[in-house]
Amino acid sequence: MGTYDFALAIGGEAGQGIATPGDILARIIVRRGLNLVTYNAYQSIVRGGHIFLTMRICDAPIYNHGDKLDLLMCLNQDTMDRHQRLMGPGTRIIYNSDNINPGSEDKGADLCGLPVGELTENSRNRLVQNTVGMGAISFLMGIDFAVLEESLTLRFQRRGQEMVDENVKVARAGYDYAKEHFRAFDQSPPVGEKPLAVWSGNEALAMGGAAAGVKFYAAYPMSPATGVLHWMAANARNLGIMVRQVEDEIGVANMVVGAAQAGTRSLCATSGGGFALMTEAIGAASMMEIPVVFINVMRAGPSTGVPTKTEQGDLWQVLGASQGDFERIIVAPVDCLDAFNIMPEIFNLTDKYQCPGIVISDLYISEGRYSFDPDKVNMHPKIDRGALITEPSDSDGYLRYKDTDSGISPRAMPGLEGYVHLVATDEHDEDSTLLSDEFTNPHKRRRMVEKRARKFDTILDDIAPPVLAGPSGADVTLIGWGSTQGVITEAVDALNAEGVSTNHLQIKWMVPFHGEQIMAILGQAKRTIIVENNYSGQFARYLRSETGFAANGHIRKYDGEPFMPHHIVDGVKAQVGGETDKYVPYQEITV
Repeated sequence: MGTYDFALAIGGEAGQGIATPGDILARIIVRRGLNLVTYNAYQSIVRGGHIFLTMRICDAPIYNHGDKLDLLMCLNQDTMDRHQRLMGPGTRIIYNSDNINPGSEDKGADLCGLPVGELTENSRNRLVQNTVGMGAISFLMGIDFAVLEESLTLRFQRRGQEMVDENVKVARAGYDYAKEHFRAFDQSPPVGEKPLAVWSGNEALAMGGAAAGVKFYAAYPMSPATGVLHWMAANARNLGIMVRQVEDEIGVANMVVGAAQAGTRSLCATSGGGFALMTEAIGAASMMEIPVVFINVMRAGPSTGVPTKTEQGDLWQVLGASQGDFERIIVAPVDCLDAFNIMPEIFNLTDKYQCPGIVISDLYISEGRYSFDPDKVNMHPKIDRGALITEPSDSDGYLRYKDTDSGISPRAMPGLEGYVHLVATDEHDEDSTLLSDEFTNPHKRRRMVEKRARKFDTILDDIAPPVLAGPSGADVTLIGWGSTQGVITEAVDALNAEGVSTNHLQIKWMVPFHGEQIMAILGQAKRTIIVENNYSGQFARYLRSETGFAANGHIRKYDGEPFMPHHIVDGVKAQVGGETDKYVPYQEITV
């Protein structure tokens, strides 16, 4: 962990413009070369309710929003009432003293009331308190006002110089008032080696798709996957990507399968409810051996559930998507950079093995914002289209589903001379004749099922197995999947520092599954605890079904909020101490 680890939060209601100060502060932080993680807890409403944006800043790499708050800016009374109790000695609370009153939950924080009306000369712009607050935040954190002024100018210059001047003026008023009346934090944010950039998981998935050569994207907007559509639509013209917002998820799925059959790398993204409507098309892609990729960004379900909250609740949904036995690839990226890198990899795999691929993210990765080093992002990865026929032929007799030793049949695009074939969702023979058009032929059916299955005989050779992180021979081995990697990593560091010897195995490839390699690791473990964001222990059941392995304990969270490091630390200690074998942490920050 670094020498500077600072967390601030901005709370208010929908419509109070919380995103703007968050974006401006994020720009300041990453341009300073510092690492950033943001998490926005919000309700599924347009106006009102409660929004709580958390920003963690560190001079070392971080992958979760942390355990603590150092600075809180309250934009309304509700935020003060909810969160004041979390702020102890050494912390600061900024608020508009004209209409917000600290309550009885005072735990020793420095109260930094700003007379916003006086400082803004009673401006009629109700969002101006946000800019006053940013000025105060800059002083308290030790950020020079010129840095804030530059960021405000960049943010508002498209709206005219008058808008820029107004925001700079009131920000200066907030900065100067804070300088005169409040005590700044002892430590200022350092300057990193070089400026960083910031992205969300959805942007990383979309950028990864573009880098992989996606040329067709279709979607029906569904939180929390809509950010992929937004990025694709914004960049479609420059990147030559056809983007379609379709009437429903059934249409989306069939469009991307059709585009993929035509030879285009095609992608769509949705959440669990939309994915439910796509499952028949996923099975169709497998039967027709069409490579196409689906993204499921998980949220709290079932049904509409809690659209703006996170959960790892769709694992068994994607494992069971569509009917019958069929080949597909399923992967759960562990962070934003992994989400980016996964996209070219899964497209190459689906092309090689001619099957659908599914990427399972969740709200925490996809809507969180994370700093990254642009130099580590490869926008020109290797593209492998597999056994693709590109040259015309003057002969007939093309076997689209040829029964090869590997099970992989050479694939030709529609319209290529000499390669006429039929594509349909029925079972077929090697030459694509539908078996439903024959009286009966069980031998051909068996042959085709075995041919498709044989494609996966060697697929594990193309996918890196999970690796144990941390000290070998540890007393506790934590097992996670997908987005929990960052928070588990930090919890492992904390446990080892406290004398609880702990290591960590994170698994992201669900299908195919590295069962033998995983068991070689877990077979040596002393005590195993599985960490996941769902009630039933979906990954625990999957691991047991694939390997027969049952963990010693579990840490599960299913209230819609992501894990904090201390949730896992407390859960491990409770289980090592013999108090329980299933720990469910309490969420301290009511959102």
